[in-house]
Amino acid sequence: MPSSAKTTKKSPTKKVVAKKSVTKAPAKKVIKKAPAKKVGAKKVAKKVSVKKSSIKKVAKKPVLSPSQRAAAVKKAKTVAAEKAKHDRDAKARVAEQKALTRQKSLDAAKAKKEREAKVRALAKEKAALAKAKVIAAARTKKERDAKAKVAAKEREVARKAREKAAVEAKKQREIDAKRKAIEAEKLRKLREIERRDAEEHKRQERREAEERKRIEALERKMHSKPYADDAAFLEELRQLLLETRTATTSQIAVSESEANEMLVDRERLEYDDEDGSSVASDIQRDQLKEFASALRLKVDEIDVALSRIDDGSYGRCDECYEAISQPRLRAQLPVFTCVSCRASV
Repeated sequence: MPSSAKTTKKSPTKKVVAKKSVTKAPAKKVIKKAPAKKVGAKKVAKKVSVKKSSIKKVAKKPVLSPSQRAAAVKKAKTVAAEKAKHDRDAKARVAEQKALTRQKSLDAAKAKKEREAKVRALAKEKAALAKAKVIAAARTKKERDAKAKVAAKEREVARKAREKAAVEAKKQREIDAKRKAIEAEKLRKLREIERRDAEEHKRQERREAEERKRIEALERKMHSKPYADDAAFLEELRQLLLETRTATTSQIAVSESEANEMLVDRERLEYDDEDGSSVASDIQRDQLKEFASALRLKVDEIDVALSRIDDGSYGRCDECYEAISQPRLRAQLPVFTCVSCRASV
């Protein structure tokens, strides 16, 4: 716009020069200012072309005074500014209208979603409530059925118990009646020999009582602990048995080592079969092995005796269940029978 003003000042001198200055000067300035305004470059070019055409037309008309030209330029600027402002206001109104419309649509969609969510939640709550009611009804029915089954089962058990009690009572009455009849028949048949039956009965009772006493005494003997109260004697026997076990174990080791040495010697040396030395060596080695086996059995018996000492039953004869004498228990280790039972065996 300032360039156009400069051109109008030079116009009074020569018309042709005014045309050239008007046409050339705006083009150069528009080219320079074009990069600064990227968005409105086309609009500026259009305005400049419009001004060029108007200037050409004006140039053809009579020349205006500088004040008139300045007023015209100012008016053009005012009109362009008002138009730009009007365009900006229109764009702002359109953008505001679009934003308002978008916000309304978003609010409507949000309200719709909320309504749908509420409807779904309400439907879900109703379905859950209906399901809970169905479950509660089913549970109540199941409980009633279970109670009814239990009651029926109890009634059936009570009925069977009554029937069983009645049958047992009937059997008992029949048994009592038979017993009474048998007793009456016995009394009737055996009235003449009552005294002898009474004596025989007494003898039988005495025999049964003696047998019971004998069995009870035998039971007591079988589980008796003759030296359970004599802890010192049992401890003495324990020490003797432990010493015997140690000695027996050492004897076993010696016998086995001697037998093994004899076997090694027999493998190393060459014996003359005529003098029988190899046969004698084999017999002696077998005797040592048998002796070691017997000693192992003795060790097992000592272990049994130690276990019986622990529970207090050691010193009881395995045959007659009587107490073995202390001298015999000290002399022979271990021992499980008394002298008389050992002699009878």
